[in-house]
Amino acid sequence: MIIAIVVILGIGGYTLSQNSSKPDSAMKTDDRMTAASRYVEYSKEVFEKAATNRRVLFFYANWCPICKPADADFKANSSKIPADVTVIRVNYNDSDTDQEEKDLAKKYAITYQHTFVQIDSQGKEVTKWNGGKTDELLANIK
Repeated sequence: MIIAIVVILGIGGYTLSQNSSKPDSAMKTDDRMTAASRYVEYSKEVFEKAATNRRVLFFYANWCPICKPADADFKANSSKIPADVTVIRVNYNDSDTDQEEKDLAKKYAITYQHTFVQIDSQGKEVTKWNGGKTDELLANIK
């Protein structure tokens, strides 16, 4: 009986030490969390917190056949977005659009979905383009 307890404790200790000696897996999780925060849905809080980064507003509509694949591409490739860039998905002209998002669309003269606007920390437009996924985003950001 004592031998069984020693064996169980030994196996448990070995398993615990193996799990705690894997800093790479923790780093990968942190990297994924950081990458995920590079592509986010709009909220006033997210918008303001990202002001120290280069911000790109992605005006999206849930009914748009071009927006959906772009959204999926940004989610799948968020780790390719530079760490100092935050892409903020802003609902445009759909059932999920709130007044703040409508105000942003008006401020940046958005006339249709799948439009991107890079803004500086003061909210001034840096550049604007239509269409694209991660590759176009990387080519257009300044």
